[in-house]
Amino acid sequence: MSLLDWIPADNHDARFMRAALEEARAAAERGEVPVGAVVVINNEIVARAGNRTIADCDPIAHAEVIALREAAKRIGNYRLAGAALYVTIEPCAMCAGAMIQARIARLIYGAPDAKGGAVHSCFEVLDHPQLNHRVEVAAGVLADEAAAVLKDFFAARR
Repeated sequence: MSLLDWIPADNHDARFMRAALEEARAAAERGEVPVGAVVVINNEIVARAGNRTIADCDPIAHAEVIALREAAKRIGNYRLAGAALYVTIEPCAMCAGAMIQARIARLIYGAPDAKGGAVHSCFEVLDHPQLNHRVEVAAGVLADEAAAVLKDFFAARR
């Protein structure tokens, strides 16, 4: 049974964040920093990914970037108008920039990232007044669980 099976259907944010958490845990099992992301369009997951920076020897293979790329390929358009991106941790500046380029409608993230978060914690990339696209943001969805995945990963490496 998947973690998604027991979450009520009317709680979309928690349901889709659980899918992102599954991706984060899978990334941890591969030895990657456990960040997961899913792209949702019309209440359907169209792409999902975990970090692959180590496996791909690619500094930009963050879960968000991979999921955005896969979603764009799947729908046949680099503009993901109306899409929601669920991420287990607050995105970095690169990933926030990618969301603007993709025209994501909504970002939902779990835990804040005090050392590199570019939505609220360190920077506010999505709120720059000169941007021609706005992203609605919901923070703190399953934040404790998302933070625990990261904490457990790094504790095991010490």
